[in-house]
Formats: sequence, structure tokens, C-alpha cells
Amino acid sequence: MASTNYAGDGAYPPSYYAASRNISRSPTQLVGEVEADICVVGAGYSGLSAALHLAEQGYKVVVVEGAAVGWGASGRNGGQIVNGLNASIETITRRYGENAGRFVGGLVQEGAGIIYDWVARYGIECDLKHGNIYAAYTPAHMRALEAKQALWRTHGMDDHELLDRQAIRQHIGSDVYEGGMIDHSGGHMHPLNLALGEARALEQLGGVIFEQSPVTSVDKATATVFTAGGKVSAQAVLICGNAYLGNVVPELTARVMPVSTQMVATVPLGEERARALLPSDMCVEDVRYILDYFRLSADHRLIFGGGVVYGGTDPADVVAKLRPNMDKVFPQLRDTAVEFAWSGNFALSFSRVPQLGRLGDKVYFAHGYSGHGITGSHLFGRILAEAVRGDLTRFDTFASLPWVPFPGGRAFRAQYSTLGSWWYELKDRLGL
Repeated sequence: MASTNYAGDGAYPPSYYAASRNISRSPTQLVGEVEADICVVGAGYSGLSAALHLAEQGYKVVVVEGAAVGWGASGRNGGQIVNGLNASIETITRRYGENAGRFVGGLVQEGAGIIYDWVARYGIECDLKHGNIYAAYTPAHMRALEAKQALWRTHGMDDHELLDRQAIRQHIGSDVYEGGMIDHSGGHMHPLNLALGEARALEQLGGVIFEQSPVTSVDKATATVFTAGGKVSAQAVLICGNAYLGNVVPELTARVMPVSTQMVATVPLGEERARALLPSDMCVEDVRYILDYFRLSADHRLIFGGGVVYGGTDPADVVAKLRPNMDKVFPQLRDTAVEFAWSGNFALSFSRVPQLGRLGDKVYFAHGYSGHGITGSHLFGRILAEAVRGDLTRFDTFASLPWVPFPGGRAFRAQYSTLGSWWYELKDRLGL
């Protein structure tokens, strides 16, 4: 099979998710000329969400994917359904005004709702569980969580439960946390199986997915998408390549930066030992700038992630990078073997706010979820679908938010961001 450049032969990286996926696809490459109402570039969550929303409305949708369904961040992430954007409602209000803050506050739980709806409606088997915990190391962290709970209540969201030092130990078998907060509307799941289930639902509704067909160019004037083996002619094109789009659409390259994050999965721990770590089986992320996140898999492994590498390169030894953090939280796992270790890229925007926009009249794009892509991508896929159907209300609101280029440009953006992360990491260490 032909090489797909950035993805090699298009096979999944050797992650726990790839090893435990429950749907095996027989990929079809794009050969020749195809016509569609809508062509979507990218079969990750953004593209699948937009495509499935449109297919539900009767549109003829073709998705073109350079590797395999969920090959990128959508199939390698922490599996945590965390509500909100990377930039907080408070930050968005401060930067863009009260109207923007109210707008975002009214939709930050919508992405999770889409996931819950589709899992039930289409019978997607992805080990879905409810509840996620924000864990605090310091009293300052707890004050920030108290403020977040109060702010979200002003936007009609009352799903958050504060936990003191004693209460959090009922959910996390660790002594390192000062307290935390549960978001009962959050959750976790097997991310690759979610993507594969959404792809199957799309195809059941008549959608077509071409895999191992990397896009070489997009003609914005005619809404035509070209690959090495063929082309798709459509009425509109949705660009949903995110961190793996590369330079296919030059106007988008400088808007985001690929950033890698890493994960490990232990050997199966057995139900009793696993539940001693996370008795309520919720997922957890701490509230530091350089954070750790973890949860249990369905077969009772601990999946632990964290760290970033700006520019999207992989560290030489993922286990060596993450093991000290995992052992700090759970010293009882020091002698437990790690069976899987992997890395993957997400697309970071400088403002930490996702970007929606248009290139001409027929090409739309969404990207830059900045590490909060599970819920954000499902939401923005819906908003892309609304725009294609002629309802630009929510699309235009996001598209009007100014985007800021990375200082240093493409050549030095990774170095600049690394310097900034050192400052925030120092603040984390000082408990500020």
C-alpha cells in the first residue's frame, strides 16, 4: 500500500487503544473522481462530528483521511470527557467581552452531550463512564476550583462538587492532593473505539470514508479536494486536519502549532487493585499548568498521561518521562510494569481558544482545541455543520474572535512556547 508520508503506511501507532480496538476496518483509498455535497478533510473527531451531523440531515458526505480513522489525537488521547475550552470562561470574558463569555458559557457542556447521545443512539461500545475529577495540590488550587464552581453556576451549570482532603481520598487512593472537584457531567471512554463507532454510524447513514488518501491540495474556488489518487468535487469543503494537516492548506499552517503529549498503560492490575487506586472509577486531571491525567481502562489498567513537547516531536523515552510522575501519585505502583507507551500531537493555538473560519465562500475550517479536543471537536463539528446548512449564528460568533500568531513565527514558535512553559512549570513547583 502506498506510503502516506506523515503516517507511514497509515497503520495505527502501537498504543493500548490500537491494541484493544473493537472495530477493524478495511480501508478504501480514493481513486478517480468522486462527487459529494460536502467533502470533509480528516477522520478525527472534528471531521467525524461534522460529517455525522450532516449525514443525519441527509447530505451526501465524503471524508478523506490521510491515514486511518482516529489515527491522530482522536485515537490516542487520554479518553477524558472534560467540559470547557483550554481558555477559561473567565479568560474569554476578559479578552473578548461579556457577550463572548456568556456565549461560551452557554455551550461548553454541549460537546459531552453529543458524545453521550451518539453512544446511546448508535450503540457505540467505547467503555463510557461518567464523572471526572479536577485534583488540587495546594490551597491556591482549591481556591481556583471554588471560583470555577461559582462562575459556572452563573452560567446555569451546577454539576460540580467540591472535595476536601478527606473526601478526595474516597475517589483517589493517593495522599498527594489537597482536595479537588468532581464534574458529574464529565466522563471517560476508549477514544479510538469512539471514533471507530462514529465512523461506522456515518457509513450506515450513507457517508463515505476514504482512508490512506492524504490530501495534496484544496482548490478553494471550486471546493475540490485532490489526493495523489483522485479528487472529490463538492459544494463545500470542511478542513479538520488539526495537528496533522501539515502544509496542505498554507493559510492555516501558522495558526496552530503541533504539541505532543505522552501516555502509558500499565499491565492489567486486577479489579481489586485497580479500584483501590480509583474507587469511583472516575478520570482525574490535576489543575497545574503542566498537568498529569489518569484513569482506569475497562480491563483494569492505569492509563497515565502528561507532559508536553512543543513542536510535536516525541521524547526518546516516554516511560522515563512519565514514570516519576505516576510513581509520585501512586507509589504503590513502583514495581508494576508498563505494557504500552505512546505519544501523539494536538493542535495548540496561541490564545488557547479553538478557531473557526472560512477561506473564501466554500471552504470552512476548525482547529486549535489546545488539549481540550474531545468535547471541543464534537461541538465545533456541529457548528461547522450548522454553517454549511446556512445557520451561521454560532459559527460567525467564533469566527469573529481574533486569532493571534505565535511570537517568533513558525521558525521559533516552539522555542518561545518552551520558554513560557518553564515559567509556568516553576509556578507549579512553587504551588502558585
